[in-house]
Amino acid sequence: MNTTILTIFLLMFPVSTKTTEGPLTNVNVGKSTIYETVTLTTYAPTEGETDSTPHITASGYKIDLKNPKKHRIIAVSRDLKKKWRYGTKVRIKNAGKYNGVYTVKDVMNKRYKKRIDILIGHNDKQTTLNNVKITKIK
Repeated sequence: MNTTILTIFLLMFPVSTKTTEGPLTNVNVGKSTIYETVTLTTYAPTEGETDSTPHITASGYKIDLKNPKKHRIIAVSRDLKKKWRYGTKVRIKNAGKYNGVYTVKDVMNKRYKKRIDILIGHNDKQTTLNNVKITKIK
C-alpha cells in the first residue's frame, strides 16, 4: 500500500488505543483495565433493607445471618446487572476498609443507578461512599 493511500485511510479511520464508554467507564485497551465508578452503600440482611427473605439473596444464595459479612457479597443496581452478573468476582478500590474482592450475588431495588451495596452485619454502621471503583476479576 503506498503512502498516500495509507494516509487517506488513517484520516478516514483513525486508530485509538484508549477509548471511553460512557461518562463513568474507563476502558484502557493496552492494559486491559475495565472499571466502573460507582456509589457504594451498605446493607444488612433485615426485612427492612431487603425483602421478606433477608437470608436469601436474589441469586438464591443463603446467607449465614450470624456473620453475613463473611460472605463478601455485593448487590448491584439493575443498570449494572448485565455487566456484573451473579457470580462475578470483583475488586473494589477507593473504598477504605471495604477495599477488596467480593462476589456479586444480589441485586438492588430498581430506583438505584450506578450503585453497589455491600452486605454487612446487623450491628455494623451504614456507610455511603462516592467515586468507588469496581473492576471485574478474570
